[in-house]
Amino acid sequence: MHTSARVLLCAVAITALTLTSACSRKQENEPAVATPSLSFNKDKVPIGSAVTLTYKFQVAQNASFDKSYYVFVHVLDPEGEQMWTDDHLPPTPTTTWKPGQTVEYTRTVFVPNYPYIGPAVVRLGLYDPASARRLVLNAEEASRREYIVTRFQVLPQSENVFLIYKDGWHPAEVDPKNPSTEWQWTKKTATISFRNPKKDCTLYFEYDARTDLFNPPQRVVMKIGGQTIGQFTADAKGASLKTFPITAAQLGTGEMVDLVVDVDRTFAPGGGDPRELGIRVFHVYVEPK
Repeated sequence: MHTSARVLLCAVAITALTLTSACSRKQENEPAVATPSLSFNKDKVPIGSAVTLTYKFQVAQNASFDKSYYVFVHVLDPEGEQMWTDDHLPPTPTTTWKPGQTVEYTRTVFVPNYPYIGPAVVRLGLYDPASARRLVLNAEEASRREYIVTRFQVLPQSENVFLIYKDGWHPAEVDPKNPSTEWQWTKKTATISFRNPKKDCTLYFEYDARTDLFNPPQRVVMKIGGQTIGQFTADAKGASLKTFPITAAQLGTGEMVDLVVDVDRTFAPGGGDPRELGIRVFHVYVEPK
């Protein structure tokens, strides 16, 4: 290679290294926009259970946001395999976050049926889907502006109150675009049976309804032993969570409990589908206190 060519290549290499170093320093020197934290309402979480997550962001004094950033949330096993996510837009858009403000909100999610039991770690970050840009946060960084915010234990599904879907339920269906999303349609009246925990409980009930077919929307009444323990207007176009307290007295003294879900009106989907459909149910969970 001629001496002039070697000199040119060296100059190009030095320039590239200088630019890379400058970009790296620029990224490293970007200030953190917030200090994140995440807490669970329980440290040990059975598969299939409902868990309430509390997100908190302490916004930095010099922070500003040029757009509405998503919160990405990755739940990983000890080998770094992603088990599930909770990516979402915060209810208060980042464009409205103010310097020094504390932004806090809760989300209740259901633990997916992932084949793993043991310790898990949660990583979190703020990102813009259009540009893939991630913001700097003040927390333990795992990699690429992805920050460790909490750890917890995944327990087996057998720790939950086991539910038996008895009369009034159509077979389970799965979203072909997202196999982790599963549901069952009720008929006009559907029954769920479970062993009586004989203590106060919280009932979690996630559903949606065909609001385009009913005006006014359907009414849903839940009963145990003929006594109403909860009711609501089925006006959710997408998956929506309802929670109802159930007292030990309402559960009665029997060994088993029948929870009856009664929908005031049903519809036929048509197109050769002869089913009678009430509302679509994604998750039901009974949590003893």
